[in-house]
Amino acid sequence: MPSAQIVEKKQQIVNELSEKLKNAQACVIVDYTGITVENDTALRKELTAAGVSYSVIKNTLIRRACDNSGYESLKDVLEGMTAVATSDTDPVAAAKIISKYAEKIETFEIKAGFVDGKILDKDGVDQLAKLPSKEVLIGKVLGSLQSSLYSLAYVLQAYVDKQNEAENA
Repeated sequence: MPSAQIVEKKQQIVNELSEKLKNAQACVIVDYTGITVENDTALRKELTAAGVSYSVIKNTLIRRACDNSGYESLKDVLEGMTAVATSDTDPVAAAKIISKYAEKIETFEIKAGFVDGKILDKDGVDQLAKLPSKEVLIGKVLGSLQSSLYSLAYVLQAYVDKQNEAENA
């Protein structure tokens, strides 16, 4: 029978993870089997630099945290060696970084995740990882707007030039 101190510590871990999941914009759950210490260290460093929290937690504790935070459907993937990456600010960062490592390491596998409360399967996380960054998307929108404005300016200038020609003739 576990001591009250151990139960209390586990409950604290569940509460902290529940809060992380509730406050996260995005989460990716992975099977970290086969990752070397060197690759794991590099992964953690990259995730930390991007503002992503990465933790290895027992599946039973993650299941309880999923129940507490409203992500019960994620419990289906909680088998084997599981790690959780959460991001409070960037909804794409965790998926991009972890997807890169999943491509490099054959046994390192994405299980599932969520973005803004929407549950994603492995393919959904992969698609999220392929999205361009926020800055690139903003640049594309501004570029589209700018080209439209240039086209409008050319048409207006041609109209003005035609009017000027008609008045001078």
